Amino acid sequence: MSTRKIYLESLPRDEALSRLLRALDQAGWGPQREVIPTDEALGRITCEPVRARISAPHYNAAAVDGIAVKASDTFGATETAPRILTIGEQAFWVDTGDPLPPGCDAVIMVEHVNLLDDGHHQGARCEILAPVAPWQDVRQIGEDVVATEILLPEGHVIRPQDLGALLAAGILEVPVVRRPRVTFIPTGTEIVEPKADPAEGEIIEFNSRVILSLVREWGGEPVRHPIVRDDYDLIRRAVREAVARSDIVIVNAGSSAGSEDYTVHVLKELGQVLAHGVAVRPGKPVMLGLIDGKPFVGLPGYPVSTWLTADLFVKPLVFRAQGLPVPERETVRASLARRITSPMGVEEFVRVKLGRVGERLVATPISRGAAVITSLVRADGLLVVPADREGIGEGTEVTVELLRPLRDIQETVVVIGSHDTSLDLMGSWLRRKGGYYLSSAHVGSQGGLLALKRGEAHMAGVHLLDTDTGECNTSYVRKYLGRPALLVLLARREQGFIVPKGNPKGIGSFRDLARPDVRFVNRQRGAGTRLLLDFHLRQEGISPEQVQGYRWELFTHLNVAQAVKAGDADTGLGIRSAAQALDLDFVPVAWEEYELCIPAELEEHPGVQAVLSLLRDPEFLKAVEALGGYDCSDSGRIRRV
Repeated sequence: MSTRKIYLESLPRDEALSRLLRALDQAGWGPQREVIPTDEALGRITCEPVRARISAPHYNAAAVDGIAVKASDTFGATETAPRILTIGEQAFWVDTGDPLPPGCDAVIMVEHVNLLDDGHHQGARCEILAPVAPWQDVRQIGEDVVATEILLPEGHVIRPQDLGALLAAGILEVPVVRRPRVTFIPTGTEIVEPKADPAEGEIIEFNSRVILSLVREWGGEPVRHPIVRDDYDLIRRAVREAVARSDIVIVNAGSSAGSEDYTVHVLKELGQVLAHGVAVRPGKPVMLGLIDGKPFVGLPGYPVSTWLTADLFVKPLVFRAQGLPVPERETVRASLARRITSPMGVEEFVRVKLGRVGERLVATPISRGAAVITSLVRADGLLVVPADREGIGEGTEVTVELLRPLRDIQETVVVIGSHDTSLDLMGSWLRRKGGYYLSSAHVGSQGGLLALKRGEAHMAGVHLLDTDTGECNTSYVRKYLGRPALLVLLARREQGFIVPKGNPKGIGSFRDLARPDVRFVNRQRGAGTRLLLDFHLRQEGISPEQVQGYRWELFTHLNVAQAVKAGDADTGLGIRSAAQALDLDFVPVAWEEYELCIPAELEEHPGVQAVLSLLRDPEFLKAVEALGGYDCSDSGRIRRV
């Protein structure tokens, strides 16, 4: 049997899902009934109308403490002509909840009863100064619930208050929709269970935890199968066992067209392939099928592809198995911060950060890599580029599906510009002390100033050296922003060469970057660190072509440090805190000022003020200096440009 398999087709998303749902309808797959104790029914969904077994209350009960009477015995009572009643004959003491004695149809509150004799004994007399109406202060039979009436409709999600009503109506067991059992089978010879120190070539398996957590949120019963290595017979056996005990079966990885991608062959042998290849990005290799009348979903292995295709194809199945419509996410309209290009014929789901700047909600695209799970952690929403478009232009108003509550987004300070490790620390402290979130996008200092100019951020992290004047930042603010602004010093920080422990290549100056045995990793165009590098290379008379790795660009200091740590580069220019974070050595070159550029019109913004307050907080500044390579003695200084 050949193990190579191209996609059967590249179906539109809606058509692929429709194929699967039609096949399930024909197979009679749908919600299943079970009866469970009412005490365990919170959050479950009724599968039929639930009727009361008894009335509540099921007897006429006193609603207050006092005397039970026959209302007609009190008629005509006034303050000047009170009615005299005898305890045990015309009036009977009752407490709240007591059944009414025979013949009584009203209760008079104890506060409105005047005792004429000492005590509550039989034969004692009391006077009533006002008449009562029939059923006054009485909870009549069925006041709350009448036996046989429908308490909860079909398809109702049982809430805490519903439990009270059910028990009050004598319902000790309730018929509900059985939670759909969803089995997730992770496959791959290279994947391992989570561990702190995976070996080279080992990939920690976490997709199952992500997707099965979603399944639980959606109301399903998650089941995780142990990892199955890339072996046809082992995968087939795992699938057959899962189908026997599950309502939905998911196989993760192995859905593409590689030599060890066996999933489609297993599906063909055991059931029916309905779709193999869907026109979505990321996630094209998704596979949909039927085995023994049950849905089978083959999810791609990359984590973002796994998450997205589970959201698109598994989520509808879990809700359908409960007889519920798929809930729609809240959407907002936002202005796109920068142009997105996308291939024709593919529906692309782009992760974005959101922030309100002035009157506009701004959406900034973040990493589009299918393997970058942290992009989902950082994302505020999803933007869909339709299959019939090659992209969306900068400034276009777009619809974004929210992945976070809108309130959190409204309370976000947006920082776009140069990367600094202290920004991550600032985000944590800002949330704790100021109640604001911090959204940080790393596009370089120049990119940050341009984002400010377009109204896409509250502030930009900048460290741009003017090689003509030796001035920092001010000339660039005038050039790129072109309107009044504040330059607020976050900290002075130390730039230098990040090198492995012991500095085995003996790197000590910019001249060493031209050596043929030195591999360098650079920052992206527009980054202040890149400008610093170019300035010193010109000073040394070194052309970029002489530097091995000059064209290799990374977007953060930590990325540079990681490349050195992994042995992919011998050195890179960055800040000391990044080297210290990854336990690397550092060769200092210069101190520089890292400032936050804030348009003057945003100075009074509450989130901006929260940041300025943080830069005057001794505890926060001490925490920044502890990162290594920072001097916060003048932090919070403001220069107006």
